[in-house]
Amino acid sequence: MTDRYIRQTRLAEIGAAGQGKLAAAKVLVVGAGGLGSTVLQILAGAGIGEIVIVDHDHVDLTNLHRQPLYSMDDIGVPKADAARRALLRANPGIVVTARSERLTPNNATALVQEASIVIDAADNFAVTYTLSDQCWALGKPLVSASVLGLSGYVGAYCGGAPSYRAVFPDAPEVAGSCASVGVLGSAVATMGSLQAHMALHLLLDLKPGTLGRLVSFDGHTLQFGGFSFADSPEPLHATPFIGLADLASDDIIVDLRGVAEAPILPRADALRLAPTEIDQLASAHGDARIVLCCRSGQRALRAAGRLQSMGRHNLALVALEGDPS
Repeated sequence: MTDRYIRQTRLAEIGAAGQGKLAAAKVLVVGAGGLGSTVLQILAGAGIGEIVIVDHDHVDLTNLHRQPLYSMDDIGVPKADAARRALLRANPGIVVTARSERLTPNNATALVQEASIVIDAADNFAVTYTLSDQCWALGKPLVSASVLGLSGYVGAYCGGAPSYRAVFPDAPEVAGSCASVGVLGSAVATMGSLQAHMALHLLLDLKPGTLGRLVSFDGHTLQFGGFSFADSPEPLHATPFIGLADLASDDIIVDLRGVAEAPILPRADALRLAPTEIDQLASAHGDARIVLCCRSGQRALRAAGRLQSMGRHNLALVALEGDPS
């Protein structure tokens, strides 16, 4: 062992054995933006043996205030590639794989299956639920975080703990984005640091465990909160995200976007309904599967929740923004 990790191996909780666990780990990080930028630097510094980065975006000038992994020279470069180069400059003794692509229902299974632990740093509805479903099915721990404005939260799901769906079965009625609401770089770094710490805590098998716990941070009041969700029940009916390529010929496809937002329907026989018109589907079309589509998945999740409350359960969701078809 080199002197690189000597300050952390001196910790009684880590030592040579703990460092060996980190070196043997393969961590999947989905999202190399604000959260991912901090997460990746900490994991690389800690000596994670292999890191797989999945991000479809490119570095933009507006990213730099909250994504310190990048510099002006990286503008226009795929984030996954720029992140890989930065991590290997900092620690050439690890393996870093860059995948400049979206996380979708089509590639999620293979990516999650190969990982020791999954970190959801995408802050995207469809990605979070897709990763939670895959981690729950494959028994892999998922550390997911979200941040907006000056506040955020991070939790450790699946891998023996309840899934993200058990804690957040429904999408919020109102949600913003960093682009529409804004975000402070220090809040992002705080949540990213907590996310990385949770991941290292899990990989080192420290006690008490973090699975089934959520930590929140209010940057206005500088207060931390949180709760245990270890006993949260899984929803009886979980509506999965799928890709357009997974549609069956007899599916009833419902596009929740307006004409101005999406003049072309995802399939010629698709219906176009506003979210306020969704109740009419509760008893229509027999037992056929209803596939709800929107840009990010948020409206589709809410509509699915409404239909489930009315007894309709043969449902699926498509987030068209991230569909590769």
